[in-house]
Order: sequence, then C-alpha cells, then structure tokens
Amino acid sequence: MSIFEHDKSAERLPVSLITGFLGSGKTTLLNRLLRHDDMADSAVIINEYGEISLDHLLVERVDGEVAVLASGCICCTIRSDLEETLRSLLIKRDRGEVSPFRRILIETTGLADPAPILQLLLNNPLVSHFLRLDTVVTTVDAVNAEQQLDRQYEAVKQIALADRLLITKCDLVRDTAALHHRLGRLNPAAKIERVTHGEIDPDTLFGAGLLDPAQKRIDVARWLNERAFICEEVNDHDAAITSFMLAFDEPLDWMTASRWLAYLRNARGEDLLRVKGILNLTGEPAPVVIHGVHHVFHSPVTLSAWPDADRRSRIVFITRGMSRDEVLSLWHEGLAAA
Repeated sequence: MSIFEHDKSAERLPVSLITGFLGSGKTTLLNRLLRHDDMADSAVIINEYGEISLDHLLVERVDGEVAVLASGCICCTIRSDLEETLRSLLIKRDRGEVSPFRRILIETTGLADPAPILQLLLNNPLVSHFLRLDTVVTTVDAVNAEQQLDRQYEAVKQIALADRLLITKCDLVRDTAALHHRLGRLNPAAKIERVTHGEIDPDTLFGAGLLDPAQKRIDVARWLNERAFICEEVNDHDAAITSFMLAFDEPLDWMTASRWLAYLRNARGEDLLRVKGILNLTGEPAPVVIHGVHHVFHSPVTLSAWPDADRRSRIVFITRGMSRDEVLSLWHEGLAAA
C-alpha cells in the first residue's frame, strides 16, 4: 500500500489566479471572461489595495458570489482572510445561500506576490481538501513591461510563477517579438498569448493543472511541459531567474529524495519559485507527483498509473539565483551521505 495520498483532483473545485503588474489589464480580462456563458457559474474574489475599494466597481454583476477583500494586498498578512473567504464561499454554496458555482477566480492587485496564494492552495488542509490550483494567469502590459521587468522584481516573479502569460495592449505597440522572447526565457513552460481588450476563449486560458478538464483525466505531459526546459539559454536581462529540468533514469529512494527536497526548501526556499515533478520511486508501482512554491510543497500524490512508457523521474525548476549544477550537486551530496 502506498504511503502517499492518491490524486483526487477531479473531486476538487478549480481555483484560478489572475495576477499581473499595475495597469496590465487584469480587470478588463476578468470583465471579458465573465461575459462568456460558460463562465457565469464562477465565484469571484477581488483583492483591493487600501481602505477604499474601487476596482471591484468595474466588475460587472454576475450570478454567484463576488467577495471583495479590502484590507490590502493578498500576501502573508491577510492570507488568513483569503482562507476564511474561500471556506465561507464553500459553506454558503453547500447551504444554498449563493448560486452554485463550478470554479473560483481570484484577482490580485498589481503589486501582489502570488506565491502565498499558491502555497495556501497547495498545502493548507482546510483549503486543499476541497479546492485545487487550476491556473495562474499573468497579464503583461506590452507598453510598459520591459521597464517594469527591469525595475520591479514583483513583475518578474508574477511572470515566473505563471501557467499562462497574456500580452495585453498589443494594439498600442508595433512589435512584441522582443517581449515575447523575454517572457519565454523567464518562464519557458508558460503558454504565451496576445490579447486585445481582454478577449480570449476561456477554454484556452484555464485547465493548466494536473487534471485536464476537457479530457477528464490526468495529463502529466501538459502539466509538466518538460520539453520547454530542454534547451537552456542564458537570460541576459533577467540573469537571476533560471529554469531547468533534472531527469533520473533509475528509480529514486524516497527518503533520499525527500531529504534533498527538504534541504533545498530550508536552505534556499525563497529562491525556489516553482518546482514540479513526477517521480519513479523504489517500491511504488505508480508515479508520485510533487509540486511546490518556495518552501511550501503539496503533499506528494500518487497517480493511478504511469501516463506513458517513460519511467524516468523528471523535476522542473524555476529559481532565483540557483543553477542546475548547484541543485544537482546537492543531490549527489545527499546520495553520498546516504
């Protein structure tokens, strides 16, 4: 019997995060999304900055619950407020006090760090038992993004943590090729789209989690997107952000692997922006999935079966100031110690 939790993604409600730097078009995107018929059954949580909430007045009325957090950025200081709001929404839905909803959308402020929200969804048992992280969407202002990325680490981090990158205001810029290339270096695995006035098909935007909602099955290849990490390229503009994949041909010992991951989290947790992996472990007939942001990791999950013939362990990293060789050397040190 496996010591790991079995995947229950299909039983949990999807939560998607919409983030992006100041003025990049998050509210415009949200307005457009909520006009789609198949998005009407969405609960929306809008995070406001400061005591007076203004942005939420731009969100059109939709069936379902619109919760406004007016106490500041979604970050460590009010993460408990977000947890309470999420739990309250679920309770009200179960009691029939609000219209039924099939997904939750969270819009952050432009300066918000997405990491604490992802950590809440990954590792808070009172939340992750009922909800699953579906997609992190980051809007990128085509007019101002280059300067923002040069000066604001918040903007860089929002992009590094994303599953989907939406280049907005493309109608105001002649050429976005350089920006597109830079985004691809910052986050090779993220799908990049150009949008005008926030218009995009929700089917192409959501569903980046381990569960493929269209196919109703686990899709490791899409979620891991390891092919994006095969070609490593020096990132001249954003040298602090590196992305790479480690692959292991032989089955791994879980105790050795877990100690290695624990050391990485404890020693360099702030520099581990996002880690995803599928592991072939000794004594486990099916693969085990890991997923972490900074020092917080989701409990390892066992899938029902291997998705294909590839039995290698593969882990993808997006980091700040950590090289592939450094992470790999720590693995070899752990093996020697074991």
